[in-house]
Amino acid sequence: MLRLRLGPADLCRVRFTAGLHPVGTALLACQVLYDAETARMAPGPAAGAAAATGRARSAASVLRHLLPVRGRLPDFLTPLDGMESVAAGLEAIRAVPVQRVRAEVATAYAQLPATPLRRRFAEADGETMSLFGRALDTWHDAVLAPHWADLTDAHRHQVAEATGHLAAHGLDGLLNALHPAIRWEAPTLTVRTWWSATMSGTGHGLLLLPSPLAGPHPRVLVEPGRPVLVVYPAPMPRRVEASATDPLGRLLGATRAAVLRRLARPGRHTTTALGRAVGISVSSASEHAGALRAAGLVSSVRDGGAVLHRLTPLGTDLLGHDDVPPAGRA
Repeated sequence: MLRLRLGPADLCRVRFTAGLHPVGTALLACQVLYDAETARMAPGPAAGAAAATGRARSAASVLRHLLPVRGRLPDFLTPLDGMESVAAGLEAIRAVPVQRVRAEVATAYAQLPATPLRRRFAEADGETMSLFGRALDTWHDAVLAPHWADLTDAHRHQVAEATGHLAAHGLDGLLNALHPAIRWEAPTLTVRTWWSATMSGTGHGLLLLPSPLAGPHPRVLVEPGRPVLVVYPAPMPRRVEASATDPLGRLLGATRAAVLRRLARPGRHTTTALGRAVGISVSSASEHAGALRAAGLVSSVRDGGAVLHRLTPLGTDLLGHDDVPPAGRA
């Protein structure tokens, strides 16, 4: 049980994350998607994890060997920085001092049998850290990227509901409605999480992140000089769950279908924006847009240093009315 005493400076800065963190979400998902309860909350990614083959299955084996099967992950693996992409998140991890990596991995491995690969990871061996990064990138692209738009929609849905609750019931009501494992009795936030302590907030606020991939218990990250991060379980809404069985995904591939659907939404769809929205690299977004363009479903034009993509009439027809929002609705 974590008891976190929050001061006025923390309570004046309670806010939600702007989105899901690609690397942090992928690492939590790799640990929790094999849990039946979590699989029910995120059926699409769970099915993708179960069906992984080839490079994705090998990547999952590496990650599941290096990460604790349950419980608290080393804090440096879920950074606050690097939200833009998997590459940015991995760069934030690589920037962590070696001494911190060694200390946190050693603690995480306290109950695990030693293996050569785990020893090298605990020593922050450069080659092993690169193997970890490649495995994470491969696993994310195969398992999470096809569902990233749905996961993003789920996050927005939960934030919208929570902010509505804040408006109606105030901060006390919001904090007590986040999750059954989180209780607020001023000035203490009590969280039933994977570790126990009694500590004070950092004075830099409270950052809230609802996620269907948090696992069975909330996660808490406390770092000096940074806001306290609380990641708590939140189910995907029914309209998002429905995409777990997706005819368009079976036709085009789930990631390509997600790119096509993103182009049906209002906005300026550059290659970079597409990659960020769907949760894939810029090079992957360019590749998928090119394939859709070759099929006549997308048109692309250069605008300065960027390439803009939009649906063609054929692409709109393929999506159908359910996937194309009416004018004026985001």
